[in-house]
Amino acid sequence: MKTAKSNKFGLLLAGVTILGITACTEGDKFDYNKEVILITGTEVNPLVRFVVEETPATYTVTASATGKVTEDITVGFAQDNAKVDAYNNEHGTRYYPVPENTVAIDGTEGIIRAGSASSTGINVRITSTDDLIDGRTYIIPVSIIHVSGGNLDVLPSSRTIFLRLARVSSFYSLDMNNTDLYSNYIFPDDKAVNLTRYTYEVKCYINDWHTTPEQISRLCSFTSKEEQRSNMLRFGENGQAINSLQWVNPAGSIVSKTRFNTGQWYTISLTYDGRKLSMYVDGELDSELMGSGECTFQRFELGMSWANYPRMQYFNGRIAETRVWKRNLTPGEIKLGLCGVDPTADDLVAYWKFNETEGHIFHDATGNGYDMDWSQTVRDNTGNGTLNPFDKRHAVSWLMDDKNKCTQ
Repeated sequence: MKTAKSNKFGLLLAGVTILGITACTEGDKFDYNKEVILITGTEVNPLVRFVVEETPATYTVTASATGKVTEDITVGFAQDNAKVDAYNNEHGTRYYPVPENTVAIDGTEGIIRAGSASSTGINVRITSTDDLIDGRTYIIPVSIIHVSGGNLDVLPSSRTIFLRLARVSSFYSLDMNNTDLYSNYIFPDDKAVNLTRYTYEVKCYINDWHTTPEQISRLCSFTSKEEQRSNMLRFGENGQAINSLQWVNPAGSIVSKTRFNTGQWYTISLTYDGRKLSMYVDGELDSELMGSGECTFQRFELGMSWANYPRMQYFNGRIAETRVWKRNLTPGEIKLGLCGVDPTADDLVAYWKFNETEGHIFHDATGNGYDMDWSQTVRDNTGNGTLNPFDKRHAVSWLMDDKNKCTQ
């Protein structure tokens, strides 16, 4: 069993004053120049990670006073799922309350003994993850509901702690270190979607960089049937650092500020909000470009498939978690989706996890009909503009090892 427990601390009164800058009616009326009670660990951020690798997993919630108390104080706690919607509305996030059979709470009260500043705690236990839906991020709000003794009030901004479940997940990925895999899949015309706003996402892992016969590593491309107004990703474009990422898009080109490491998974998110194109790396804004990014999605390319370029611009790595959205995600939404997203999420057009473990069909997790059968791909193998059919099923292979882990 893994236990996460907040450290006991002595909180300076000046620190509490800083925390008091909270835009709420209760906070505006609160006197921050007196000793108060708060949930331990919320003095910087009320949202804390609760790592769940095995079950049962336990997080101990305690309360603290801003100074040693002169008499015993009893602090009552309760799970407060009504706070989930309020938190989402305030922060633009999409957290979910944990299902009822997933969590158990041992105890309802903690006691701050006279002469101490920290209370005994209650244990919040995750007993099972069976009812948790992949792609959803869950929080457990626990609030102080009453305080008896000591004549101390609760600091409004620290009344509730939000325990964000950080599940450690293992996953299969598609092996990209095979140049014979690289090809295009074109969806039927009735699957073409015109995007006035969008987000493209791809999760990739770099094994190593190459410099011969050239240093470019082509990752993938989201584009139209005729490859017009494409969105393409490649590392080490001529003149750029070998570990820099270039996003060729309808408005021009963006080169990442991030320098990518080998032996590490990255989630790359590309958004267009109607006027600006933005690149995010692992949920953090990297670079932006003003311009028109409108495009059509009907075709997906793995690697570089044109003519003899597969072996010149091969990508020595892995790929997983690739998505097409018909709106620009917020930064908060992007960060929540680093390990996966809910396949039923609004405006999610297509979602390939690349975790099939066998076979050659890359299934669309949304059920929207964007499955890709890699025995029915096409590529311009001669370089004259003619797309020829290619059965690539033999080149598909799956990887699962200790490198394929994600904690969200």
